[in-house]
Amino acid sequence: MADQGSNVIKKNRRFYDEHVAPMIREKFGEYESRIAVGLAGEGSDCFGFDDAISRDHDFGTGVCLWLTDEDMARFGRELDQAYCALVEEKDRSFYTVRLRERRGVMSIHDFYSNILRIDCDTSGCTMTNQQWMALDHACLATAVNGEVFRDDAGVFTRFRNLLLGYYPDRIWRIRLAEKMHDYSASLQVNYARCMSRDDTVAAALCKAKGMEAAMELFFLLKRVYPPYYKWTFRALKNLDEVGELSARLQELAELPCSKEAWEDTHYHPNRPNFKDRVISLAEDIGYDLSEMLKLAGLISHMNPYLEADVRKVLQDG
Repeated sequence: MADQGSNVIKKNRRFYDEHVAPMIREKFGEYESRIAVGLAGEGSDCFGFDDAISRDHDFGTGVCLWLTDEDMARFGRELDQAYCALVEEKDRSFYTVRLRERRGVMSIHDFYSNILRIDCDTSGCTMTNQQWMALDHACLATAVNGEVFRDDAGVFTRFRNLLLGYYPDRIWRIRLAEKMHDYSASLQVNYARCMSRDDTVAAALCKAKGMEAAMELFFLLKRVYPPYYKWTFRALKNLDEVGELSARLQELAELPCSKEAWEDTHYHPNRPNFKDRVISLAEDIGYDLSEMLKLAGLISHMNPYLEADVRKVLQDG
């Protein structure tokens, strides 16, 4: 699967080397060093996750050409016309309308601002704490995925590197604390309460929210942005070198709600019902994440109940 995805990026790199670069050199030679080119942004192909299933929509050969606002005004329209003529040649591309919006000529400012949904200062290459707090993990992953093939001027890459430098420490700790609370509240507390009430729908939601929080915590502690939710677990498996956490998440996802485990069992906040395998897995995943928190120097003693260390993570920031 991963090899297929990386091959898609290589295919687009060949398209740039064999067709786009010569066109730029021939028609825009005086501006060649000012045009940043690569494949990044929205689409599973930019993450290297593209496969045969993905090709039923928004699939095609093409690259992104990024310009400063000044260069966009100077020659952006002409470059766009030349690029569109190139990709529309027979057997070169199979562009959908939506994919046309994701590839081709665009300003550096608009590329980052549209993905992150804020007004990015790409020329000054700065981000305020308020902006960092407003950002979504998946949007950040989308903004820094793929590959940059050429960027002589370095404007596009400088802002990319700012984002790749990850959250400021205080923002990072706040996000960690939020997800630690979410994990404990949903999977270590409310799941059991819902099962005790025989509300399996609410319990299933608790399990899903807990899994989501656990995965986001994993990425936060790895200092990597998780991609769009449908690709999050796949990306996690690629990063999980030991494989224990991903195996537990896989098992947890495949477990149905066990009503039998809660028959004649009364809820007690300090007595976990380990007859339910979900409860056991929640504890094990809590230990995994607590160990990561300890290795990161955020806590001194492991505790699978993550809520207990929220203040510690926040206070030391």
